[in-house]
Amino acid sequence: MKGSPLFLCLFSTMCWMNLMPTAANRIFHFGPCRVSMSMTEIRSGFTAIKANIQARDPIRTLSILSYPHSLHKVKSSDRCCIAHHLSNFYVDKVFKHCKTEDSYVNRKISSIANSFLSVKRTLAQCHEQNKCMCGQESTEKFKQILANYEGLDVTSAAIKSLGELDILLDWMEKST
Repeated sequence: MKGSPLFLCLFSTMCWMNLMPTAANRIFHFGPCRVSMSMTEIRSGFTAIKANIQARDPIRTLSILSYPHSLHKVKSSDRCCIAHHLSNFYVDKVFKHCKTEDSYVNRKISSIANSFLSVKRTLAQCHEQNKCMCGQESTEKFKQILANYEGLDVTSAAIKSLGELDILLDWMEKST
């Protein structure tokens, strides 16, 4: 039984390490909600397909996320609400309608979508626990984003929104 203390020590260390976020994961604070996500993985996947996706966007004069200050100057109390709505928006509307003939691009989109699905679940729990309250300003900002999206056909809107993912990621990174 000489190996038992060593085994117990190693087992305890492994359990403790599994409870910690991985080195690639960061904790983001959206108001009172904390979300762990691998921004490096998401950015890497997006960077690999960004030029391809943006080349498919025929409308260069309109933006879904950048309509005058859609994500700028969001109060800290509204960040959770906007993040909740946008994670739902990207999972339910954008990624679902971004299919290309390029299997590599589709795999990258799927990987990014899976990351956002995890964020969506975490923020939904916060929302259900009433930690994620939606004020009038955040509701209006999200309505404007939806209006921009719905002003285009589904495929064009999805491609444009995916091409603007870096705007959302930059905004999210300000929540660390």
